[in-house]
Amino acid sequence: MNALYDRIGLDYANLRRPDPRLAAVIQRALGDARTVLNVGAGTGSYEPPDRDVTAVEPSAEMIRQRSPQAAPAVQASAQDLPFPDASFDAAMAILTIHHWPDQAAGLRELRRVARGRIVLLTFDPAARPWLTDYLPELAALDERQMPALADYARWLGPVEITPVPIPHDCSDGFLYAYWRRPAAYLDPRLRAGSSSFWALRESEAGLARLQADLASGAWERRYAELRALDEYDAGYRLVVAR
Repeated sequence: MNALYDRIGLDYANLRRPDPRLAAVIQRALGDARTVLNVGAGTGSYEPPDRDVTAVEPSAEMIRQRSPQAAPAVQASAQDLPFPDASFDAAMAILTIHHWPDQAAGLRELRRVARGRIVLLTFDPAARPWLTDYLPELAALDERQMPALADYARWLGPVEITPVPIPHDCSDGFLYAYWRRPAAYLDPRLRAGSSSFWALRESEAGLARLQADLASGAWERRYAELRALDEYDAGYRLVVAR
């Protein structure tokens, strides 16, 4: 099975350490579900430790990096889940839907195998975090690969969508997690934790502008209000279908 993270996920477990505050949001959203399917599970981030979890992940490299204590993982794709109807109390998919080749089919599969809630952490492609001022290519990429928020109700039925503010010291190195640590985007190792940077054809010019603005103080002047925030709405959204 040819999967993106077989190529780009070699240090994923170290760069993408789950943040406990985001984990708590996901745990609450799962309600009282005891059996949970985690689709696009990666190395196991945000899998609730006190529930019966089954993981689905297409990448052999991601499965290899899972802890021996992690939930059992099945190598499969979202749009073809190898489970009978209504097999789980709930299903979850965390920062993964943009990688699915057929997003509508994948979410219909989650609806098929889950008796109850579907919990998604995703990104609103209409959002414009400050990094897109330097890398407008990211906004274009988000629009190409992220479902619009209106799509979830079309594919899943009624949904509740709420913002998930990102803590300033978030331990999970996803794309916009470093919103109050702008120098992090100049570190190629940290950028490697985000699939979006792998997908950009051209980022050097924007990163050079960011480096210059950090050196001159222009970034601090332009975004001074961010330094006073403990959390920031970077566009991440919790989608819950009941």
